[in-house]
Amino acid sequence: MTTGRLHALRHWAFGTRLLAIALIALPFATPAHAITRSTAAALTPQDNDTALDAHTVRRELDSFQAAQISLRKAMAIAEALHTGSITADISFDGASEPAVYRVKTMQQDRIWRHAIDAATGEVVGGEAAAPLKSLGTEDRDNLAVLRALRHRLADAVRVAEHTTSGKAISGGLMRERGKLNFVIVVLAGSDLKEVILEPPGARRR
Repeated sequence: MTTGRLHALRHWAFGTRLLAIALIALPFATPAHAITRSTAAALTPQDNDTALDAHTVRRELDSFQAAQISLRKAMAIAEALHTGSITADISFDGASEPAVYRVKTMQQDRIWRHAIDAATGEVVGGEAAAPLKSLGTEDRDNLAVLRALRHRLADAVRVAEHTTSGKAISGGLMRERGKLNFVIVVLAGSDLKEVILEPPGARRR
């Protein structure tokens, strides 16, 4: 369950199959691990299907660097709006006015969608809710696993930022070969880095 904007940034940054792939041991919780993949943010898109061109991406990253509210703070703001809610997906949107973080949180049998102003932390444009049953089977299964995990997306963001010495610009869930992973995209200097974390207990039973 990842946003289109996260997919677009990942596609733009990692379309050449990456300059480096490294397996790093992390203090997330044994046996959790992360794969960090990076490429220079100065690269141009590799095909005509790319959702973001180089100029648009540069503008997006400049807007993100100027944001007063961090991604982790935006998550905390969104989660505080509904008691017991947890973040399933978040991404920075610098193309909107004002720039916002788009956050999806899960609370019991609902998914909430919020836009958090990246400059003030205020909620922009109200909120929208949808029942979990309106989602596809895979998304519902992923969220059921997420609810049962001891670790949250905020924990994965903290580890990814510490590992890369960068600032997270988006985060979400990805299932691959039966494993549910946290996928965090971090801006570190002029590089976009993708960090994949597998929390304990996330394998499909």
